[in-house]
Amino acid sequence: MDIRPFHPTDQPAAKALILAGLVAHWGWLDPALNPDLDDIAASYASGVFLVGYEGARLVATGALMPEGEQTGRIVRMSVDGRERRKGYGRDLLHALLQTAQELGYTQVVLETTATWADAIQFYEANGFCRTRETDEDIHFIQAIA
Repeated sequence: MDIRPFHPTDQPAAKALILAGLVAHWGWLDPALNPDLDDIAASYASGVFLVGYEGARLVATGALMPEGEQTGRIVRMSVDGRERRKGYGRDLLHALLQTAQELGYTQVVLETTATWADAIQFYEANGFCRTRETDEDIHFIQAIA
């Protein structure tokens, strides 16, 4: 997989990929809940939004946003449903963690829905530790060496 920074030409494919993943998980979609996807370049200008391509097909996305002086937050991790369990998510996550290290972050945080068992398992398998749980979300952290 070729991982690179988001370019405006990636906009339609990235938005479609992320929304398809949400529909697959939730069974429905309220477009009003995802306004950041209408202009990804602008919405994530203060961070790093990466895309992963297998050939000409977008298969993964993920972003790293500043959360504080030494903390980054991973958001918008998504892998094409037909391409899961092939290592694309892991590779993109590791690219985001490498970016966090290059930016001088000492830790990275993220959260996922408490009912999203595959995502929880994925983050734990990739070294993230739970920090807090609510009825709706599980929060994770990973120290950056």
